[in-house]
Amino acid sequence: MGELMETIMHRRAIRRFDTRQIEEAALQEILQAGLYAPSAGGKQGVILVVCQDKEVNERLGRIKRANSNPHMATATSYVSKEQPSIADDPNIKNVFYDAPTVITMFAPKNFLFAAEDCAVAAENMMLAADSLGIGSCYLGQGWPAFADPYGQEILKKWNIRTDYYAVMQLLLGYPREGDPHPTGKPRKNDRVLRV
Repeated sequence: MGELMETIMHRRAIRRFDTRQIEEAALQEILQAGLYAPSAGGKQGVILVVCQDKEVNERLGRIKRANSNPHMATATSYVSKEQPSIADDPNIKNVFYDAPTVITMFAPKNFLFAAEDCAVAAENMMLAADSLGIGSCYLGQGWPAFADPYGQEILKKWNIRTDYYAVMQLLLGYPREGDPHPTGKPRKNDRVLRV
């Protein structure tokens, strides 16, 4: 099996992070992977905003949590027992799980494939991160993090154009020391049809 396939099969969402910040060289490599992701029509409309300010990330993570209404887990329907999500544990107040680096992906509001362009950029960056020993977790619906006056102030501070919106966030950080790597779920059969 090739190295890329091994990375694809190894990568899992990480929701418990070490407090140390990721190294700048690794971050640059991850960002490069995102910038080289496919984009509809070659538009390259996705803007990646990297925030490593703990106070800002914590506050935006709490705002997003307060403005999100996830379907809560049940005994038979849940996200992860190993590393619970906000849907699994209502006591988690920071939807960014205290990740030291949060990348918010913005895209044009009126572009048909804005969400898809962000998703493929996120996938490229998650694979690059895993190959470097860095954990990642992507979160859809980026806009609730900015749904109050503080969030709007941050958008202005970051010089985000008003015709762009926050599509999603990508969390990055070293997995918390001592945590086992999450196990993958078995792949379901009959998902590939040959016609």
